[in-house]
Amino acid sequence: MTTEVRRLRNYINGEFRDAADGRTIDVVSPVTEEVYATSPLSGQADVDAAMEAAAAAFPAWRDTTPAERQKALLKIADAFEERAEDLIAAESENTGKPLGLTRSEEIPPMVDQIRFFAGAARLLEGRSAGEYMEGLTSIIRREPVGVCAQVAPWNYPMMMAVWKFAPALAAGNTVVIKPSDTTPASTVLMAEIIGQILPKGVFNVLCGDRDTGRAMVEHPTPAMASITGSVRAGMQVAESAAKDVKRVHLELGGKAPVVVFEDTDIAGAVAGISEAGFFNAGQDCTAATRVLVHESIHDEFVTALAKAAADTKTGQPDDEDVAYGPLNNANQLKQVSGFIERLPAHAKVEAGGHRVGDKGYFYAPTVVSGLKQDDEIIQNEVFGPVITVQSFTDEKQAVEYANGVEYALASSVWTKDHARAMRLSKNLDFGCVWINTHIPLVAEMPHGGFKKSGYGKDLSAYGFEDYTRIKHVMTSIEG
Repeated sequence: MTTEVRRLRNYINGEFRDAADGRTIDVVSPVTEEVYATSPLSGQADVDAAMEAAAAAFPAWRDTTPAERQKALLKIADAFEERAEDLIAAESENTGKPLGLTRSEEIPPMVDQIRFFAGAARLLEGRSAGEYMEGLTSIIRREPVGVCAQVAPWNYPMMMAVWKFAPALAAGNTVVIKPSDTTPASTVLMAEIIGQILPKGVFNVLCGDRDTGRAMVEHPTPAMASITGSVRAGMQVAESAAKDVKRVHLELGGKAPVVVFEDTDIAGAVAGISEAGFFNAGQDCTAATRVLVHESIHDEFVTALAKAAADTKTGQPDDEDVAYGPLNNANQLKQVSGFIERLPAHAKVEAGGHRVGDKGYFYAPTVVSGLKQDDEIIQNEVFGPVITVQSFTDEKQAVEYANGVEYALASSVWTKDHARAMRLSKNLDFGCVWINTHIPLVAEMPHGGFKKSGYGKDLSAYGFEDYTRIKHVMTSIEG
């Protein structure tokens, strides 16, 4: 970790720029709690400039052929591979993530996802043409929507940026993307790499705070606003976008139930669930945070899960033995700690439940049992390395408990009974249901939820189509 305070800059119309009024934000390392960089605190003038650049670049980028867009995206993917170590260093500085895990678990999927959308660029499908009225032929055009305002989160700054800009660019849109104010470094580095490949104005990066994001969404230029963030932020974006009927794409968090039946291999389930619950310090919308286990194996399962938590290590980014790094920022440490401090008397902390060390935002792997369905920690997203455990008596109650929250992003079922797994996959009200696994994602399959987890899909052809619009063209064929 460097002690030199660097100056990060916006990337607008092919140039790196400070905020127009010179304001900056201190960027703090979650490992050392020291300022390692400053980034622009972009205001209205900066938003105007970025939107103007993206709007000016849109007609030419829209009119490129799918093959040309594919070629550009493939170049970006190759460049990311070539600059992988630089991206890893920037992301670890952003987040405190272990270097080894970032290298193995983030760079390969990111590159693969860009290449997937490069291929999708050449598959702009519409329903077949035909004559639905005598003498007239109808055809469908699938077109880019225009300028896209995108706001990425701090839990996966690089990967979530890819999930946003890759489908948008592949479809022929131009982009203005804002990283979180706590994690701008890797996105600014991406701009440096992408800027050597794309025409100026096609890809723009604005650093700033919530007000910057709000100004982007409220700006009249974007045709679409996309955000990954909290439910509150998503509601604000939807409300703001409604004023001029912008398209909105929202991925807003989760409270994933993990339903474990009595026929499950306990050791295998505990290993998979603990990994999926503690990965990235639990700062994952799909994290295996809310375990529902059949009463007949509850005690054995809790004992095994608590031991797995005790054996899980958090620590420095360069320590190859750690499973995860710190929480992202001081506010997040306060939030996670607050959930544990406010636990009801009937709850029991089986493992962890405390901060680790006196420097950095590290929190111990935590398991809490004895909880009731209406407890705060069951109903609300903790977004930290905390796994809760409840017991259930039968399949009906398991489904009732699983669906009994306001989030609906991801879930998993652990059982050897195929018919039961199929019933649960039908009855669980979540955008994704894993069976005997939890957290794997592939570029070809959609990611997105229901209820307060938002709407719209990331990844897959569905995610690509979200960044397009459909036009009907009808022409006379009679002379």
